[in-house]
Amino acid sequence: MTHQISVTGNRKGINTPALAAMLRRSVKTALQSEGVTQPCEVNILLTDDEGIHEINLAMRGVDRPTDVLSFPMFDLAEGEHPDECDPETGRVPLGDMCISVERAHAQAREYGHSFEREICYLAVHSTLHLLGYDHMDEGERKRRMRGREEAVMSVLKLEK
Repeated sequence: MTHQISVTGNRKGINTPALAAMLRRSVKTALQSEGVTQPCEVNILLTDDEGIHEINLAMRGVDRPTDVLSFPMFDLAEGEHPDECDPETGRVPLGDMCISVERAHAQAREYGHSFEREICYLAVHSTLHLLGYDHMDEGERKRRMRGREEAVMSVLKLEK
């Protein structure tokens, strides 16, 4: 059994087969790089700045758009692997992520790299959040998460 990565869009034309394939590859590579062998299920919602702003306000009380939101199903310590699978699917419901495609385009221009690199980075970043990584401090936890992100992006051949 393999990972199930669902990609949907809530705005017309925002989800293309090529984009969905890039995101699935990014999430699967992040899971593999973290040693997750249990088949997992991850849901990705693609939206624009307005859509992610609405979700950010409703779910976190933050009244502004952002690039990516992560909604883990488990409260994991970084590097910990979930083992509670859904008996119907045989997969671990790892969680959901929401990505602003509009914000990814803007950040790619701002940082001077490709849209592909930016959108894949956001998917990798969110996957690591689903696996318990965090970067809210400026210390060791943030350095570890950034190191894991860079390692996965290197496997994807999407370094800066």
